[in-house]
Amino acid sequence: MTIQLLITNDAMAVQGDPLTEWTDLDVTKNFNEPGSGTVTLPALPEVMEQLLPGNRLVVIRDGSIWMAGPMEMPTDYSWSVDQAPGPGRVNVDFSDDLAVLAGYITWPEPALTWAGQHGATYRHLLATNAETIIRTLVTENCGPGAIVARRIPNFALDSVTGAGTPAVVKTRFEPLLDVCRRVALSGGKIGFRTHQDGSQIKFSVYQPANRTATARFSEGLGNLRSLQFKQSAPEATHALVAGNEIEGNTIRTFVEVADTTAASLWWRVEKYLDGSAENDTDGELTSAGDTEIAASAAPIELSTVTVDTEDLQAGRDFDLGDKVSVALPHGLEVTDIVRSIHLQATPDSGEHVTSVIGSPEATSDLRSVRLIRELSRRLGRLETR
Repeated sequence: MTIQLLITNDAMAVQGDPLTEWTDLDVTKNFNEPGSGTVTLPALPEVMEQLLPGNRLVVIRDGSIWMAGPMEMPTDYSWSVDQAPGPGRVNVDFSDDLAVLAGYITWPEPALTWAGQHGATYRHLLATNAETIIRTLVTENCGPGAIVARRIPNFALDSVTGAGTPAVVKTRFEPLLDVCRRVALSGGKIGFRTHQDGSQIKFSVYQPANRTATARFSEGLGNLRSLQFKQSAPEATHALVAGNEIEGNTIRTFVEVADTTAASLWWRVEKYLDGSAENDTDGELTSAGDTEIAASAAPIELSTVTVDTEDLQAGRDFDLGDKVSVALPHGLEVTDIVRSIHLQATPDSGEHVTSVIGSPEATSDLRSVRLIRELSRRLGRLETR
């Protein structure tokens, strides 16, 4: 395996020679979240002159781009007399290009300037599938369809793949990627990502693959390092969604969305949701219920760390969002999706690639994260009414 590091500007033009004297590299790619990375470099003049605000770091593994994106902390410099003779060292923190999209919010009227936004307007999108909604949100807020001041340089949408199921969204001043994740979850649990293609950053939506028959992990195969497994009751089997109350009108729409399979396997668990629509004509209340059920009904929580082998490698045989199989030591076999892929490397010890497989609850504190996002969304709507 060979690793090459390059620095480019926002037009993807290489800024100097490859960074050959790095000592530690740590890169994590995440499903539907910005990736992150850090690298340690000698603080040589030819290195420091490339570490400028706005530039990007590109990690190339075996001739293909593994991850590329902006340097969020271009220079974290240190020097002391206790170090070996030399100019000191610099740590660089970087992300993938999805982090740039994370800096945008959804404008209710994206074709207008900020000063031209109106009252309590919402952006309401209906589509034949979730991919269409996500692509529309991205292009009109930061892509080629956005007003000039909001366009990301050299950014384009990749080819349509037809991923996802029917979805609907109503949004106003929410973080763009939060809305995209919500649509991706309710519209078929699809994925989205960015990648560098020549002199462009391309955004794509995709349908993760079911690789449970070919991507298998177990102690016997030598590719399973650790695991945690628990089975618990769902947080909700029935989402009870209530539409907006209209002053002077006693009629209010109520919609129930149920996971009858989970309810019969466990028991009925109700959750009340205060919807933002007055009725369900466009399916908005139903979509809110679908999203809640998809996020709450995860009775199997699996967290594993796997390791690449010659027979099964991340990025080649499976990727982020793909469903894979994990054999537990006591004989039970479970399936879940790849949440993150972690690359660690040093010039002396080589590289080490691990993957985390499991439900969101097992890999991060999704309950608090989801609560914070839901509160932010509701407060944002209250503040902008």
